[in-house]
Amino acid sequence: MERGREQDHAAFNAWKYRHYFEFDSVKIHSAWESFRRIVEKIPTKSGVKLPQRKSFAGYLEREYDIMDANLQATLGEVDFVSTTADIWTVNNKSFMGVTIHWINSTLQRNKAALACKRIRGRHTYDVIGAEIEEIHSSYGLHGKVVATVTDNASNFAKAFRVYQPCNLESESENEPTFTDVIEPLSTASGDGQFSLPPHYRCASHTINLISTSDVDKHLNSCADTKAVYRSSIAKCTALWTKASRSTLASEQVEEVSRRKLMVPTSTRWNSLYEAISRIITIPLNELNPLCVKLGIKCLNEREYQFLKEYCTVMKPLTVALDILQGDECTYGALLPTLTSLMSKTLALKDDLSRMTASLPDVIVKAIKTRFDAVLDSQEGLLAAATCPKFKLRWLIDECRREHVKELLTTECVTMLIPAEMDFFDFENQPTESFSAEKEVTDYLRSGYELEILNQFPNLKKMYMKYNTPTPSSAPVERLFSLGGLVLSPKRNRLSDRRFEKLLLMRYNHCFTPKENKKT
Repeated sequence: MERGREQDHAAFNAWKYRHYFEFDSVKIHSAWESFRRIVEKIPTKSGVKLPQRKSFAGYLEREYDIMDANLQATLGEVDFVSTTADIWTVNNKSFMGVTIHWINSTLQRNKAALACKRIRGRHTYDVIGAEIEEIHSSYGLHGKVVATVTDNASNFAKAFRVYQPCNLESESENEPTFTDVIEPLSTASGDGQFSLPPHYRCASHTINLISTSDVDKHLNSCADTKAVYRSSIAKCTALWTKASRSTLASEQVEEVSRRKLMVPTSTRWNSLYEAISRIITIPLNELNPLCVKLGIKCLNEREYQFLKEYCTVMKPLTVALDILQGDECTYGALLPTLTSLMSKTLALKDDLSRMTASLPDVIVKAIKTRFDAVLDSQEGLLAAATCPKFKLRWLIDECRREHVKELLTTECVTMLIPAEMDFFDFENQPTESFSAEKEVTDYLRSGYELEILNQFPNLKKMYMKYNTPTPSSAPVERLFSLGGLVLSPKRNRLSDRRFEKLLLMRYNHCFTPKENKKT
């Protein structure tokens, strides 16, 4: 039997080596065909088969100009857009990345990258504000950007706080001030005064802060959990370190768990949750012999139970993160997600031991504190209410339901009345109000498919306005991930502008001529 197996193995190897070059040539042929199609697009001089480097560079410039023109033309037809912004540091260089998002007339979400621009010096609020303003201006977005989403960094927060449009109503009206009208119009804004759109903080980053900072602070300050939390995480860390640094240890872990352990990263909190979840899939009676074999401390039953309860409590947070970071997620999903997150977290209390029984209350309190400005915001309520799959179903309190219904009606009236007619508002208001109430009532009684918005033109416009922002700044982080592929070690001599153009062309491939012909 053993001899027959050896003969089969030898026969397979002989076949493999005989056909190796055939397989390899297929790979080479496939790569060559792709390269040849690119080269054929580049115009060359008569009699020259391959383009020169300058010809190839010129081709890239022309393709970029076409892509940029197509993008600008598309954005010119859009009424509402939102942007996400962040700063990426790589190879001792910093880049400001900005992505743009909008909803078209067929209710499909669209996205593009506007910039991945090199910025020099310190990342102060005024530098950030000026860069975002310049990028928005270069695409003619003034009056169209309903919000810009960033993380919770203090420099971004200050930029949007300082450069918000002046609220004239808050200024003192006791004493009139007379100013030469010509002077402000003829004087350049030397002090860099400009205004930025409304600022939305990244919900995913905020949930990450709750999962790390708030939860960690509670577990380290509570007498019932401090010791077991520290000891269990320390033993998990020892296991991750051993398995990641030793091939033999990694193989031994894989033999027991049938899967490799995941090692948490500092930038993604849910990686810690996933790493701990992978450990507790191994039964304790198999995990501890493995720890003995690897020469690390074993988990006791109390520590193992704590890890299981920790994952139980934190799971709703990971689900919320996955929802809010989705490509198709709209701003209207934020409040229903937070509401569901709080209710599902509190529902876990009865199944927890004394070690973690207080954790759900801590998480819910942190959500209410960190999302205080969002939970009752008019923009968030209208965004959720104009999403057919949510409407008012996620609102438990009847008073809040009536309040949001009134908001919908009021906003719908605003959509019905043209701006120039609003000035002469004498007696048409009751008719417009009745029409708005009927549209809202009919909408709330209709189905939950997105397409039903086509039956309600004013609510459709509201949906496109309030759901244009993304609840997370994940899109710009994905731009940076793509940037890491473009700015590879072998291409580190790319100029900053050439790198930006290559990255934008790759991200905005749907705006190239070939793709446009297909659509």
